[in-house]
This record gives sequence, C-alpha cells and structure tokens, in this order.
Amino acid sequence: MTIEQALENAKRIHFIGIGGSGMCPLAEILHEKGYYLTGSDNNETDTLKRIRNLGIPVTLGQKAENVDGADMVVFTAALLPDNPELVAAKVKGIPTFERSKLFGAVTRKYNNCIGVCGTHGKTTVTSMISQILIENGFDPSAVIGGKLPLTGTNGRVGKTETLVCEACEYKDTFLDLSPDVSVILNIDCDHMEYFKTLDNLIASFTKFAAMSKVIIFNGDDSNTIKSVQGIEGKEKITFGSDATNTYYYKNLEWVHGAFPKFTVFKDGAELGVIELNVPGEHNILNALGALATAMYCGASFEQCKNSLFNFKGAGRRFEILGEYNGAVIADDYAHHPKELEVTLSAAMKMDYERVWAVFQPFTFSRTKMLLKEFAEALSIADKVVMTEIMGSREINTFGIKTQDLADEIEGSVWFPEFNEVSDYLKKNIKKGDLVITLGCGDVYKIAKMILDIE
Repeated sequence: MTIEQALENAKRIHFIGIGGSGMCPLAEILHEKGYYLTGSDNNETDTLKRIRNLGIPVTLGQKAENVDGADMVVFTAALLPDNPELVAAKVKGIPTFERSKLFGAVTRKYNNCIGVCGTHGKTTVTSMISQILIENGFDPSAVIGGKLPLTGTNGRVGKTETLVCEACEYKDTFLDLSPDVSVILNIDCDHMEYFKTLDNLIASFTKFAAMSKVIIFNGDDSNTIKSVQGIEGKEKITFGSDATNTYYYKNLEWVHGAFPKFTVFKDGAELGVIELNVPGEHNILNALGALATAMYCGASFEQCKNSLFNFKGAGRRFEILGEYNGAVIADDYAHHPKELEVTLSAAMKMDYERVWAVFQPFTFSRTKMLLKEFAEALSIADKVVMTEIMGSREINTFGIKTQDLADEIEGSVWFPEFNEVSDYLKKNIKKGDLVITLGCGDVYKIAKMILDIE
C-alpha cells in the first residue's frame, strides 16, 4: 500500500513521537484537513501542549495499546525498531510509514513546493521565507523545524499552492519529498554515521536539487557549488557575498556590534538596504537566500525588506527568554560545531560582560566524531557549562562521555542533572551576563528552570 492510498482510506492516524519538531507541523496540517489524530511521546514539551490545545489526544509514554483503532501509524526516523507501538502496529497489520514518507505525500499536494535544505540554517531561512509570504498576502502553507513567532506554530495551512518546508538530509529523508524549488544553504560534514563520507553527503544534495525545477543556492559555499554542477535544464539562482552571484551584498555595517545592515544587489543592479534584527554574519546569507526565494515567488524587494526587518528569529534560534538578576537568558538550537561557532561568535560581539555557553551534546556518534571541533567552538564563550550527552536514537557503543569534551575545554564544568546546572548558574551568573542554552534536545528546560517559567 502506498502512502497516498493509506491517506485516502485512513480515518484515524496515530503519530509515534508526535512532539518532534518534524512531526508536529505535519500533524497540524492533517488535523486542519479533517483527519482524526492521536499521538504519543516520551517527554513533556511545549510542542505537546500545543498539540493538545488543538484537541489531539496525546499519551505520555509509548505502549502497544496506544495504536488500537488506528488505520495508519506514522513514526519518526529516530525511533528504535523495538518501539512497542511500532511493533504492535506491525503485528496488527496496521500500515506504518516513516515520517518522511508522509511528508513526501504532503509536498505532492502542492504545485509550488519550496524545499529548504542545508546543514545549517534551515529553520531560520524557512521561517524568513514564510514570514515574508505570510505578511504580504501570499498565504502559504508551511512546515518548519521550529516555532515561527508570527504564527506561534511549526506548521501552517494556507489556501494557495505554495508550501514552504524544511527539508532535512538526515538518512536521506529529504529525497522522499517532491520539491518544485530547492534552496541549498550550505553543505558541511554531519550525520557521518550514515553518509560515511562528504562526497556521499554532497551526492544526496545533488539528487535533491535534481528533482526540482528551480535551484536557489549559496554561491559562496564550495560544497554546495559542487552539488549542483552537472545538473542541466534547471533555472539556477545564486546568492552570496560578491557579484559572481545573482543576489549579493555590499556595504556591510554592524548595528550594536552584532546586527547586520547591508546593501543588496541583483545582477549588478542595486535593490536597496536590508537591516536585520537577528545577529551574526551567517544571517546575512540566510536573509539573502530567503529574499531570493520570496522574490522568485513574486514578492517585491520592499516587501522582503520590511518582513526581514520584522523577523526576530525562529523559536530556539537565539531566542531571548528573559532575565535573572540582570543576566539575559537565551536559548538556541545549535548542536553542530559550525552552528555553535557562528552563534557564539555573534554573542561575543554583543554588549555583554560575559557569555555563558550551556551545552547539551546530542548523540554519541556526533560527539565522538567531532570532539575537537566541539571543543574549539565552545571555547569561544567566556564560560562553558555542559550536561550529559543526550543519546536520542543511539546506544553508547562509542565509549564517549561529557567528561571527554570537558577535558578539551579549559575551565569548563558539567553536571549530570539539569537542576544541578541551573543551581550552578544561579550562583555564578552576574548582571550584564548572557546565558545561552545550546543544543537540539531539551536543554532549553535549564533556561526555563533559571527563569522559573513553564
């Protein structure tokens, strides 16, 4: 049975791991389209609260009986094969589909599917594009890996043929999608436990780009350029830092030390000045990629300019959560050394006395393979505090522990429990400091513990 046939026949769909950043927006879209949904997850999160507020029943803890009565089961790629709900669904003969298969079926319902891929920046750029199109009446649907403050959700159901979606390369899941426009931000070593080599990773991006009619890509990134070489018969639009690109910028200024302001050009013609309210040099290219995509969809430069100025970041992307005794508490999804580098470099340019990096390593394999790179990136901060490694989908066959990373970072400390990290920070942070929790797991809970918020 194909995923399309299953959707045609299903009345009740059960999501295993419904709180995941990739699962939640698909659930929101299907709920809006009239399907009856149920879900389960292992950890209480803000996302689960939002799902429940839609009227979708969610069970905390995964048990075989949760799939009783389901006509179709959707599961995340991070799920272990012995998951009791997945095993029960297969025993009962209920059609089961990995999340990317459902996502692919959703993308095929739209005539203008924009797939945003890349090792870093997917959520930010998908959010930027969505904000421009929503604010200016283009009414897109969207599937985003983080919360867009404009809508307060990860997903949105519009009434047009445009779908803006985040396309993740993990285990080649983005190859299940059907993009009309592919946006490639960058390609860096990640998920090497699956891809094994950088060449294999680049080859997957080539396959993704080749499926689309239009390729919008970072002309400054050598791996990205390599991925699109040899693809013929497609419209290609580039963005970058010099005039070899379709869209490029000049006259860079820094507002308050960290917020970029720059002049944008297209094919040699000056379009105007963009000023961003998200920090860091990396966000210049993010904004150019979003602008190039939105203008391809029909937005004017002025519309892009105004919406990009209004954009204050996606959820968990340098998100300011509050203050504790005069110290600013922020949260960011950065979990790869390159992401940590750009986030912490931006933070260090801002007007804070000290920058505290509070990091939760994610997956044993990534921590082991990139140990030195993590140490170098985290050392940019003035102070480094860490947690246990969050294994997620993995078993620790790598013999790696947080202490190994701490040994590489002078003056760093780590604690097994979140409340220990929170207590340590409360005792040591001072007025004028920035504390930023970092990681793609549940490290944001530490920031909320400090601030005593839900």
